[in-house]
Amino acid sequence: MEQRHLGRSGLLVSRMGLGTLTWGGDTGADEAAAQLAAFVEAGGTLVDTADVYADGEAERLLGGLLDDLVPRERVVLATKAVARRHDGPFGGGASRGALLAALEGSLTRLDTDHIDLWQLHAWDDAVPLEETLAAVDAAVRSGKVRYAGLSNYAGWQTASAAARQASVPGAAPLVSTQVEYSLLERGVEREVVPACLHHGLGVLPWAPLGRGVLTGKYRTSTPADSRGASAVFGPYVERHRTDRAARIVQAVVTAADGLGTSPLAVALAWVRDRPGVVAPVVGARDTLQLRGSLVAEDLTLPAAIRAALDDVSGVEFGYPERRLP
Repeated sequence: MEQRHLGRSGLLVSRMGLGTLTWGGDTGADEAAAQLAAFVEAGGTLVDTADVYADGEAERLLGGLLDDLVPRERVVLATKAVARRHDGPFGGGASRGALLAALEGSLTRLDTDHIDLWQLHAWDDAVPLEETLAAVDAAVRSGKVRYAGLSNYAGWQTASAAARQASVPGAAPLVSTQVEYSLLERGVEREVVPACLHHGLGVLPWAPLGRGVLTGKYRTSTPADSRGASAVFGPYVERHRTDRAARIVQAVVTAADGLGTSPLAVALAWVRDRPGVVAPVVGARDTLQLRGSLVAEDLTLPAAIRAALDDVSGVEFGYPERRLP
């Protein structure tokens, strides 16, 4: 698998990441192990989790697989903090105390002495940005965090955080942001992606398959074994089951038929090669689905197909937003 630099940093990551949102919940230990082994065997390195996935079980499961199944040094280990884990003064949020407590918890569950990429999972209106980023700086100086990034920040929030880090001597530069981005969700192109291009942050799309809708499996019904049929994830998938989404999915299916590949591979290749994008993060239901995503590594969309997909999924721009090149 091709490796790319994450933003303007020296950190190299595979151009597809493995997500673990369902690990420790719908995805059990055996299936998680099979996915991790297949991903690393294919040359994948970026493995993404968060301290709140399955109430911490995703981190515990991943930590138990590192070294026993896959050497720790083969993996770029990414996790997140900020979301509320429990009640109490340090149970969530972006205060210095909460962030550093969250970091210690992640290190314990992951059974490691450092996080390769530590991401702020969300903006916190209740905490000064300077306090949040000073905690990030402290974590990097301690050696417990190697690189820092953002997740789910708006454009102005992304620019504010990146500019602060660039202006403070000795501050840890931000290298990435993780946001929802797919043919069905292109709103980040208005402000977030331009901010990232300006400040040198790499974009890590989550839900690059439109929460599974871009695979085409929901066109006529809801498969019983799909996330759309799950009480937990049904509403998550339903967001992208609209008439507009149906038109985009049909275009993806048509492109896939013409190229002799899968809709999944077409959708993944499209977002992977957008300006600023470094690595879409794919969360697979099972190893078979993950291997389907890996097919995209060998696919580069022809210009005509890319233009057609751009057109059918186009995002509206208004003053003073600017369109990407």
